[in-house]
Parts: sequence; C-alpha cells; structure tokens
Amino acid sequence: MSALVSRLTVSALALALAGCTVGPDYQAPRAKTPSAFNNINQPKNNPSDSIALASQPSPQWWKSFKDPQLDSLIDRAIAGNLSLQQAVLRIAGAREQITQAKGAWLPSVNASAKATRTQLGLRGELESNGIQSRLEDVSPEAASAIDTATDPVNIYQGSFDASWELDLFGGTRRSVEAARAQNQSSIESRNDALVSLQAEVARSYLQLRGAQTVLASIQTQIDVAQQTLELTQSQAQHGLAPQTDVENSRAQLGSLRAQLPQYQAQQRQAMNGLAVLLGKIPGSLDAELMQPKPMPAIPAVVAVGIPSELARRRPDVRKAEADLHAETANIGVSVAQLFPSISLTGQFGMRNSDSGYLTDWSSHFYSFGPQVSLPIFQGGRLVSSVRLARAQQASAALNYRQTVLTALQDVDNALVNYRTDQDRVNGLEDSANALQTSFDLASDGYRKGLTSFITVLDTQRQLAQARQQSAEAKVQTSTDLVMLYKSLGGGWEPYQNINLPHYSVFGPAATVNDQ
Repeated sequence: MSALVSRLTVSALALALAGCTVGPDYQAPRAKTPSAFNNINQPKNNPSDSIALASQPSPQWWKSFKDPQLDSLIDRAIAGNLSLQQAVLRIAGAREQITQAKGAWLPSVNASAKATRTQLGLRGELESNGIQSRLEDVSPEAASAIDTATDPVNIYQGSFDASWELDLFGGTRRSVEAARAQNQSSIESRNDALVSLQAEVARSYLQLRGAQTVLASIQTQIDVAQQTLELTQSQAQHGLAPQTDVENSRAQLGSLRAQLPQYQAQQRQAMNGLAVLLGKIPGSLDAELMQPKPMPAIPAVVAVGIPSELARRRPDVRKAEADLHAETANIGVSVAQLFPSISLTGQFGMRNSDSGYLTDWSSHFYSFGPQVSLPIFQGGRLVSSVRLARAQQASAALNYRQTVLTALQDVDNALVNYRTDQDRVNGLEDSANALQTSFDLASDGYRKGLTSFITVLDTQRQLAQARQQSAEAKVQTSTDLVMLYKSLGGGWEPYQNINLPHYSVFGPAATVNDQ
C-alpha cells in the first residue's frame, strides 16, 4: 500500500509540474504619448510668471508653497481621513482574495466523526424470499442468529477525508495571477484617493486664505469709503458739498459692507471642509485657522515631467493597467474550465458498532484513487464564459487607452488654466495699480474743489472691484496649480507603507466607535 501511495504521489507531482497554463500571457501595454506636453513651451508674458519645466515633479508638491500649516494639515489628513481608511481596508480585502486563490493549490483535508443507529431491513428481505421460514425449519439456532443480525445497530465512525485537484491547465495559477492584479488595482485606488485627498486639502486651504485675503481687501476699501464719507459729511456741514454727495458716499460704503458676508461664508465653509477631510467634526479647526494669514506664494518653477512618465505616475492609469492584467488572467481561468480536471481523493477512518473497538486496527477502512471530471455538455455556458472574458479584457484595454488620453488632456488643460490665470492676475494687478493712482488723484482733486464727487465715487467703485477681482484671480491661480499637480498624479510615492488595520477572525464586528 505504501509503495502504491508513493507512486501515485510522484505521478501527481509530475503531472502538476508538467501542466501548462492556458490563456494569453499578460504583456504590459505601451502608452502612446507625445514627447512633451502641448502647453509647456508657451512664452512667458510677465517676468513674475512661474515656468513649467520637463523635470521630474516632487512627490511632496505641496511643500513648494512653503507653508508649514498646509504641510501639517495634509499630514493629519493622511492619518485621519475616513475615505482613505476605507480605501486601505479594500487593500486588506484584496490580499485575502490572493490567499483564497492560493488555497486551491493545496490539498483540502477534513475530519469527521459520527454516530448513527441503523436498521438494515434484512428481515423483510429474508421473508420475501422465503429464506426465514426455511431456516426455522432447518435450524432454530440459525434463525435466532438472523434475528439478532436484523436488529437495529449503532455505528460509530471517525475518519479523515482528503482531496487535491491538480492544476494541470493553470486555472488556479491564472486565478492567483488575477487576484494579485486586483490587489494592485486596490492599491492604485488607494493611491488615487491619496492624491485626491492631498489636492482637496490644499485647495480648501488656499480657498480659506484667499477668502481671508479678499475680506482684508474689502475691509481696506471699507476703511477708505468710511474716510470718504466723513470727508463729504464735513464738507456738507461747511456748505462745500451737497447732501447728495453724502448719501452717495454712504451708499458706496453700504455696498462694500454687503460683500463681506459672502466671503465670511466661504471662510467658514473652507474651515468646515478641512475639518471633515481630517476626520474631525466641523468647527474643530476654527481656533487654528480663524486667524488670517496671507496667501502662500506660488513657486517660481513648476516641474511637470514628460508625458511618457505620466502612465507610471498617475494612479488611475496604473489602476487601469492592473485591471487589464486581471481581465487577461481571467481569460485563462475561463479557458481552463473547458479542460478535464483531475483530483486525488482519499479517505481513512475507523468504524465499528462498538465504540470500544474504534481504536482497534481491525476496524479501520480506507479508500483512495484519482478522479477525472470531463465537461461534455454545459449548454454553452463554458464557451460563453470564455467569450465574455475576452470581451471584458478588450474593454479593459480600451479603458486603459482612454485613461491615458484623459490624463494627457487633464495635464494640458491644467497648464492652460494655470498660464492664462497668471496672465489674468497680471492684467488685474496693472489695472488695480492704475485705478489706485486715479483714485488718489481724484480724492486730492475733490478736497481742493477741482474734481466732482461723482468721479471720486466711480473711481473708488472701480478700484474696489479691481482689488477684489485681483485677489480672487490669485486664489484661482493657486488652485489651478493644485489641479495641475493633481493631474500629474504625484504625491502617493512617500506613503506606500500605510499600515493595514488588523481584525481578529473571531473578534467582534467593527462599530462606528472603532478608531
């Protein structure tokens, strides 16, 4: 028996090692990209504009703003954001799927024990054939023995069952390959969530500082309007100006004050948004962020890299590639179902009607041998599953190409927005500076009686609008830069070792109070 088992084991290993792997082997796609981004070489319209270079962008791009508070907020968001933690848990689930797929490589062994009370119904079989009556006529002792044999009996059994399906055609290997690719897809989804989180924190922070900057600009204009009102009131009291000048000045002041609530709401909403991004309740960051600070300066140089590196850096492109890998492997899984499956099965145990004899070797039983299963007719389901797998793989290939094109479009559009908004800032700054000079001259002329008050009010209104528009344009330019960095896909590289939460198999389920 031992020699037979050894021969079967060696034969099974030889078959497993000689087995082929059906289905296509995955080949990494080559993204078709231009040599440079379409809008990187546009000339600068102002010496203060930042320039875009084809050098490798920094993984921690937000540090280019040189704002320690922004750096701190992003670090805390990475540690506390709940959506990011969900993405990390999806990686944990994908890793368990790899373990499950690998389990098909190994034999499955089960132990069982049972006790049954059995009535074989032998008496009825003997009586129906007339055997019982003839035994009674020939030998009463034999009839008595038959009576004993036909009584219900207790059967006690303990056994081990083993089964091992040989991966002759690589179906299990393809399943493991697909599970690993799906795990990589989950990792890239986490990376994509990480990049989006960093960009959202930076955008909200810049909008907060921008709202505070606009509020400060409006408050400056309010102070000037208040001084103008006091001047007109003084001149009206001395008969040097009509009352209409006073009322027009008061209306200008009220118009400026009416603009404050809009930006105060933006400030509050930005602080609430940042708190939620950090996994905290709204309002928890008010004490830290309420104190106004100037807008972070835009870096003089922005590194954007080259298009060929984009496919390696953007998580959504990397995820699309991992999905393509998984769908390619799934073709092999479906093709393997068309071929025979061979399993080695065995059973060994002890069985007796007396539990005291279960340990006696004479009560043992066993069975072992190969089992072959060949699909003959499945109603076209197996062939259809192959066609479906191939269609899904083709769709994943197209999705990869579309994702690359979208990535290139995102970067080019972000470059256009960033460059044009810088030009807009420069134009608005020039306009505001000219209006400031015009307002100073008009105010001085009004004091001397050389300029009408209508000219002063109109110039003041235009100056307030220009200052406000300039501040808003600066905010938009900063957020354009954030969107450019997001479109480049960097920021996830330093954070590949985020710890996966550990959950006990037999532990309680997670609750809303779990940390």
